[in-house]
Amino acid sequence: MGWRLLRGCKCCLQPAPLIPPCTPHLTLNPLRAAKATRERGCGCFLPREQGGTGCPPAWGHDPMSQHFLSCLSHEDELQPRHAGDAPCRAPQLDPENTGFIGVETFASLVHSHELPLDPAKLDMLVALAQGNDEGQVCYQELVDLISSKRSSSFKRAIANGQRALPRDVLLDETGLGIYKRFVRYVAYEILPCEMDRRWYFYQHRTCPPPVFMAAVTLTQIIVFLCYGARLNKWVLQTYHPEYMKSPLVYHPGHRARAWRFLTYMFMHVGLEQLGFNALLQLMIGVPLEMVHGILRISFLYLAGVLAGSLTVSITDMRAPLVGGSGGVYALCSAHLANVVMNWAGMRCPYKLLRMVLALVCMSSEVGRAVWLRFSPPLPASGPQPSFMAHLAGAIVGISMGLTILRSYEESLQDQCGWWVLLLSYGTFLLFAVFWNIFAYDLLGAQIPPPP
Repeated sequence: MGWRLLRGCKCCLQPAPLIPPCTPHLTLNPLRAAKATRERGCGCFLPREQGGTGCPPAWGHDPMSQHFLSCLSHEDELQPRHAGDAPCRAPQLDPENTGFIGVETFASLVHSHELPLDPAKLDMLVALAQGNDEGQVCYQELVDLISSKRSSSFKRAIANGQRALPRDVLLDETGLGIYKRFVRYVAYEILPCEMDRRWYFYQHRTCPPPVFMAAVTLTQIIVFLCYGARLNKWVLQTYHPEYMKSPLVYHPGHRARAWRFLTYMFMHVGLEQLGFNALLQLMIGVPLEMVHGILRISFLYLAGVLAGSLTVSITDMRAPLVGGSGGVYALCSAHLANVVMNWAGMRCPYKLLRMVLALVCMSSEVGRAVWLRFSPPLPASGPQPSFMAHLAGAIVGISMGLTILRSYEESLQDQCGWWVLLLSYGTFLLFAVFWNIFAYDLLGAQIPPPP
């Protein structure tokens, strides 16, 4: 069922006659009127003492919003905020059963019950209406918007209507605190769409914080310091005979200890590898986690780590493995691919120079790993760690990671391509498990003795 949204004041959905400060011209140009309204001050966001409604700046999962959604979805009564007002029932929104709702009815409902609306959601609501040739808003899209739910149809409507929205709104924001300025910086670093940046900026919450990448990086530093102090060696630690005896290192002779396929990410060759990985995890991983959430980014990082060790067990069967490069390259390659595919929309400064520097640094790290693998500078008791985890992580990032980063406003479960990638990754995992169980004996691989 569709709901027609006529044009009125964006900050309260009031038609012009009901809100004197919103001047009559807003019915002709609602976007220009909305900008003028914010500059001059609309009564919707003024305190009640100054004649406004005193609406807070967010409409999320608070009881009032849920009650309003209940009114739209069912026939429950919505009790008025003030004595003397008549309760509103859902049939009154569409008394003639036309499938549309007039803006006067909707605006009077919002105004009489003083329901707060987020400016970013109102911008998107107008974009939804403008993205439709008939100026209609689907009921489900309205509910998804208010409930902060992701849907592919919602993103398509936003993409169609965003060209009519004002640009550089976040850059014009003044009086922001240090943290909010950092959130704005993250939005312009990660997201390619202005509408998505504004949505993230207004919807961002400090809880939960980006704890995954910070915790992984801190654990890696602590483990490195412990082994460095114990072995009295801070560079090329893998050449120390006691280093490879760690229960965290992946070694082909200990394949039966399944935890090693993941825990090797806490060990590093030396200070140079740890510094490179920690820097990228904090500079790229933390902003990605802030925007896309802990579940998606932790899944991508661990998928790169697991793919790295399994790839080494298949392609470089004699080599051990240390370092979190599989997960780091999954994050970096996904972010770089997303920047390239959305080059025109990305607003991060010096993006070409930074892209070149990132590719040079990542290539240099791979080259260093190849050199240490085949031309060790010091005598070693066995093969040195493999470099194949870097390549496996990059493949995971370009495939699964790019899909995740491009789905900021969409649910992954609704995308057929996501399930294809998951099936492909699961097939690879299953093949790698059988390879580790049977191939080593069938091929007669000469595995170095485990330390």
